[in-house]
Amino acid sequence: MSLRSRIAVLSVSAPILAFVLVGGLLSKVSARPSDYQRLRVFQDVVQLILTGYVEEVNVDHVMEGALRGLSDGLDADSAYLTPEETAAVERGDPLPAAGVGISLTRQYYLRVIAARDDSPAARAGVRAGDYIRAINGKATRDLSVFEGRRLLHGEAGTKVSLMVIRGNAADPHEMELVREVPPAPAVTGEMIRPHVGYVRVTAFGPAIPDALAREVGALQQAGAERVLVDLRGTAEGDLDTGLDAARHFVASGTLAILSSREHERQPIDAKPGDGSVTEPVTILTTHGTAGAAELFAAALAGNGRADVVGEQTAGRAALQKLVTLPEGRGLWLTWARYLTPAGDPLHAHGLAPTEEVAAPEVDFGEPAPTTDPILDAALARVTAKIKAPA
Repeated sequence: MSLRSRIAVLSVSAPILAFVLVGGLLSKVSARPSDYQRLRVFQDVVQLILTGYVEEVNVDHVMEGALRGLSDGLDADSAYLTPEETAAVERGDPLPAAGVGISLTRQYYLRVIAARDDSPAARAGVRAGDYIRAINGKATRDLSVFEGRRLLHGEAGTKVSLMVIRGNAADPHEMELVREVPPAPAVTGEMIRPHVGYVRVTAFGPAIPDALAREVGALQQAGAERVLVDLRGTAEGDLDTGLDAARHFVASGTLAILSSREHERQPIDAKPGDGSVTEPVTILTTHGTAGAAELFAAALAGNGRADVVGEQTAGRAALQKLVTLPEGRGLWLTWARYLTPAGDPLHAHGLAPTEEVAAPEVDFGEPAPTTDPILDAALARVTAKIKAPA
């Protein structure tokens, strides 16, 4: 069978395998006659491969590859799970606490969404947008985000090697990082200019919503009339914590909309007692702003509580669940995604800034830039509003 023929087989198999994977769900939905036709074609293709391919086929290997390819074609977070991975999810096994501080997505290879502040990856120069071509010598071309995340975590003090590409694929960079347990997510603040407060959120966690509200309140007491909330490269934390933080800033209205097959549009609204923080806010974002951080930003921006200055956010605002399959296998499936308060897509699209400003590009080995155009633009914006109040 020629390469072209094999590619054709895979292109036909992919949509049909969707029905194989969710076959247990077909009784709950209305299947079209064309669906069954595709299943018959799939059966014919399998038979042709088994009887006509130039050499004996390892059916398990071919099917595993097809199942992985199908899940990869859904989105970056959905993944086909082996029996071992499925069992770990069912047991609720947590990832080891130690890692290198990288949040991942997938685009051909595994790709860096962000490197957490002062993490091993950040200190080594890893930046948002970098491609990870290999982890411990294992190519990431066929790895899911689910698998990559597990390879990066391990016991504190152990090492993990990465092959990182930035810009030029012919010039990969090898690095060896030592895993460490990250500090708890933190909020820090200071008066950055007269009447202007600055807050940095490194990651979201259960304590962050209240800590963020307290820090903004403390800056107000120190004389801040406007507050900058820096979410650049903030990509860690459960999505709910971003919405919990937004409740402190939004007194009424819709914070986000959860969209799924079961509930097409389910608004998540502010509650009585929300909105204790009333100071005007400007949020700083980059392509590494993801998850809880971009839900927080979208909630405030969508309710007129904040301007957003910087880059379009990552667009990682969806929920996954385990769907078990025969023989102990599983599918880590995106089942719902968040929309902005206006009902616009957020997952896979990101939040567009009010004022777009690009972060400086840095080559490997170069020192950190001495200028900060995003911060400068945000300061200019809030300073103008302080001098010319509405």
